[in-house]
Parts: sequence; structure tokens; C-alpha cells
Amino acid sequence: MATVFSVCSGSSAFLSPCTSHTRCLSLLPKGSPLLHHIKKPFSVKSLSSLETQEVSSVSVSPAVTTFWQWLKEEGVISSKTPVKPGVVPEGLGLVATKDISRNEVVLQVPKRFWINPDAVAASEIGNVCSGLKPWLSVALFLIRERSRDDSLWKHYFPVLPKETDSTIYWSEEELSEIQGTQLLNTTLGVKEYVQNEFMRLQEEIILPNKKLFPFPITLDDFFWAFGILRSRAFSRLRNENLVVIPLADLINHSARVTTEDHAYEVKGAAGLFSWDYLFSLRSPLSVKAGEQIYIQYDLNKSNAELALDYGFIEPNSDRNAYTLTLGIPESDPFYDDKLDIAETNGFGETAYFDIFYNQPLPPGMIPYLRLVALGGTDAFLLEALFRNTVWSHLELPVSHDNEELLCRVVREACKSALAGYHTTIEEDNKLKEPKLDSRLAIAVGIREGEKKVLQQIDEVFKEKELELDQLEYYQERRLKDLGLCGESGDILGDLEKFM
Repeated sequence: MATVFSVCSGSSAFLSPCTSHTRCLSLLPKGSPLLHHIKKPFSVKSLSSLETQEVSSVSVSPAVTTFWQWLKEEGVISSKTPVKPGVVPEGLGLVATKDISRNEVVLQVPKRFWINPDAVAASEIGNVCSGLKPWLSVALFLIRERSRDDSLWKHYFPVLPKETDSTIYWSEEELSEIQGTQLLNTTLGVKEYVQNEFMRLQEEIILPNKKLFPFPITLDDFFWAFGILRSRAFSRLRNENLVVIPLADLINHSARVTTEDHAYEVKGAAGLFSWDYLFSLRSPLSVKAGEQIYIQYDLNKSNAELALDYGFIEPNSDRNAYTLTLGIPESDPFYDDKLDIAETNGFGETAYFDIFYNQPLPPGMIPYLRLVALGGTDAFLLEALFRNTVWSHLELPVSHDNEELLCRVVREACKSALAGYHTTIEEDNKLKEPKLDSRLAIAVGIREGEKKVLQQIDEVFKEKELELDQLEYYQERRLKDLGLCGESGDILGDLEKFM
């Protein structure tokens, strides 16, 4: 959940929690596939410790062996394939069978094995799913194919997990450990959204087409499919916004990988006498035989997003983030003018700002805050005369009252948010231990991370408050431009008696 921060142009300011809008959920009704990159579910305690562990000598399960044999029979892999599935600390991963160079291609999967909207369209349920959002049609396709004995992917589905450590699968008791966090509200919102979509699908697609869906489909089935898509799909291929690639989705994530340039689509040999589009995966790092191959899932995701999508977090504190949602209240007497200025400069009635730990405030946040707080004797900047230049004025302090108001409200918002957690940072630190349950480790890391970011935000605006009397404001800058004020800020000549 994003904290909604609204500053009235008068003397009052207020903070209210927003339960209907979140950064993630705002995209869902618009048909976004929700997916940004290849994602592999984890069930881990700490990524920092995982990568120091060796690949296990334990044999893979019979299901994985059968899946691998199927890939051989279909010509997807051969004796020249430099990787194989292996039991790794994350569960299952891709292990090098020989030394692999950086950027070397490690596997290629023909398009006929991809699970995507094209596969849905070509199937028996293609017509009834044609009007659905892509992710909904692929989710139904996954559920249906999993139940079919003659499915092309019948040897792939047994390899997939029943659930991950994503927060969408947590019990009420487990979710109580992230009380007060934005992740909790986002998780609950996502679950409610998925449930509503499932109910709509039941009514409009599944029940009216019992011949196509002769078996019962439960909400648990739908959450399984949603989790598979959320955690295992690619979305950055040419002309592909949502695609699951069997075999490629076994690869795991590493914070050591600092590039996302590892997957691409090429046209090539897809069999003895056929050509097709191939999904090619490269190793972004040099790897020795017997070592696990990793990629980077997404450089820009926060730990909360990693926990929601994949079910893990990174120990890297720079992944910790907090989203402030700033809004222009409709009750503001200058609402129309402020909205026009905001939209002219790439914002809107509501603006989301993701603030990361150890990073400066996002561009545009301070000017937007000043705009929202603008009022009283500063309202002249909202006049049409200033419309083309007002944003440049907002990039600098406007007035003592304006700057003081935004500092006070942001600090009050931070204190209010910090009071919503049931533990302190010190208590979270004491809970950390090597054998901590994987989901509790995520919870501790998320709430500690959010609190650190909130403390960082509060400190930024505390320092701003201490500088209020030393800042140069609009009127002083204007007088200097007119030559009516000295460099030290002293008003020149007889003008002082009129000020």
C-alpha cells in the first residue's frame, strides 16, 4: 500500500491511508501482464548464504528426469547442451556441465514449446478466451493443460511448484508478521483482485463452457496459475509480452549479476528439418563446470516487489523502498490550476514516488510537494501568467510557510507510518539468525527495510526544517533579479520600509 499524502493549501494538512490504490494494483485492471522478467520461485533463508553453497550431489526427482528425457526426445536439448537441471540451495536450478564463458548461449527453446497468448489462441479454448486479458487467458490455459493427459506439456507441469514463498500464499499468521508494511496491503489487494477476476471468469467463461472445462476449477487452481505467471514468465522478448519458457524458467536469480541482458529471440533451426523462433538464454557470468548458472531477474524491483513476485528478498539494503503517494485533494480551492500544472509536467492528481534506501529523493517529488502545498500569499504562482514557468519556480523553495508546511506533513506521515509496525528495528535485528524460517526472514527483512527508509525520509525533511531560515525564497530571488536586493538578501534603498 502506498501512503496517501495530501496537503491542503490552507492551514490544515492531513495524511490518510489509501487502501484502494497501490502502485502494483493500479496496473492490473488495465490489462498489464504483471510480469517483468523471467522469475523463478525460491524457498530460501538468505540469498547471501545461498550463493556460497555448492550444488548438491542429490539426484533430481523422477519428474525432473522424465521432463529432461522429454526435452531430449523433442530435440530441445542434446549432448552438446552445456547445462542440466540440478538440486541447488534454491531447490531446482540449472547447473553447468562444462566451463561456460560470459554471454555464452546455454539453451535454446523453440516457439512451439512456449506457453503464451498465441498458444492459447491456437487451442480449443482460443475463441472463448479471445476477449480476455492476456494473463487471464494464459492462466486458464495452464490450468486446463495441467489436467489433460494428452497435453504437449504433460511432462513439464509435474516440475512446477505448487506454491512459492510469495506473500500471496502466506497464511493469516504469517501475514501478521508484516503488519504495518506496504507489502501487506499490496498483498491483500492483489489477492482480492485475483479472487474477483476468478469469480468473473467462472461466471462468464468456465461455467458456460463445460465441454471445454469439464473438470472443476477452484480458486486455489487459479492462484497457482497466477503465481506461476508472476514468478516464471518473460515479458521482454520481441513481440512477446507474456511467455512461459519450459526449461529456461529453471534458472535462478543472483544479486551478483548486474545486467538483465541475457535473453533474446532469434530465428533458427528448431529441429532436423524445421526453422522457428527460438528463445535463447545466455549466461551473464563465466561459470565453471558443476556450478549453478544465474541471471538477474530485475534490477529495479524493491525487496517488497521481489517478495510479492518471487518469494525472496535480497540482503542488499539498497533494495529497500517505500512508496509515497502524493495527491491534490479535490477540496483544494486551487484544484483545477494545480492539476493543470501537474499534468503539464508529467504528473497527475495522484503521483507515486518510490524512495529507495541510500538514494536521493525521486526527481519531481519536491516540486510536486511544493505545488500541493501552495496557497495563501503564494497562490499568485498559480495564475496563468506563470503557467509556463511555474515548475521551474517550484524546483526552488517558494516561501518559508510553503517549505515549512511540506516538511511538517511529510515528517508527520513518516512518524504515523512508523507507529504502525509492531516491532522496532532493534527488535527485528535480534530476530535475525541463520536458521530463521524463510517466510519469517522475508517478513523481518521487509519491515526493517521499510522502517529504515521511513527514518531516512524523516531525516531528510528534518534537515530541511533546520535550514528554513537560511534558504532563499521566491520573493528574494525576484528582488535580486530586479536589482532591488543585495547578494546578502538586504533590501536596497527606501524599498525596505514598504516590505
